[in-house]
Amino acid sequence: MTAADVARVRARQRELGIPESFEWVAETTTALRAAIEGSGLVVHEHPLMVLDPGAPVPAADELSGGSSVRTIGPDDPALASALAVPHLAFAEPGTGVGLAGVTELAEAVRARAGDGSVGRTVARIGAGLTSVAAAVEGGAALCAGQHQPVGAVSEIVGVGTLPSARRRGLGLAVTAALVADARSRGVETVFLSAGDDDVARIYARVGFRRVATALIAEPAE
Repeated sequence: MTAADVARVRARQRELGIPESFEWVAETTTALRAAIEGSGLVVHEHPLMVLDPGAPVPAADELSGGSSVRTIGPDDPALASALAVPHLAFAEPGTGVGLAGVTELAEAVRARAGDGSVGRTVARIGAGLTSVAAAVEGGAALCAGQHQPVGAVSEIVGVGTLPSARRRGLGLAVTAALVADARSRGVETVFLSAGDDDVARIYARVGFRRVATALIAEPAE
């Protein structure tokens, strides 16, 4: 693939109204990076991790420090905040305690009320394509994430903790809940892309190990 090939794909992505992005595994597609960067996209590296099949994952409630951790169904009133909280988390990256709190979370839920994200997720939950788990306090999700099963494989995505609620084990607890849900569905392979090496060390505590490097390319901000 050349930079011109990438440019044609990006043009088609724009026509379809979808994000201009590419994801691949560095170790298996070594020549793609040069073409991607040649097209003007910025490449980010993330540890690609797989859960050891025999890993004894702790129960979510043992990790959450008293917060209620549960799978979020389509009628759960915490669903809207469970979808909003990762966006606040990723806006303040890292593992340290941040500024955004419950006030900002409530504002984010109101701002996203008409964007259709809840309806789309409800449909995916009903179709068995997405499962959402969250650590909930006071009716709001302080941490949430999803896994997306396809047959015997599922990817854990979007695990994020409200910045002001970090360092309480909530991300680990939500991850454990997602793993338990995936296993209950017959999933044999669970994988994820960690944000960075610090986050990868957290996932290692519940049995994930690094197997490769995930590359994600997006336009420069």
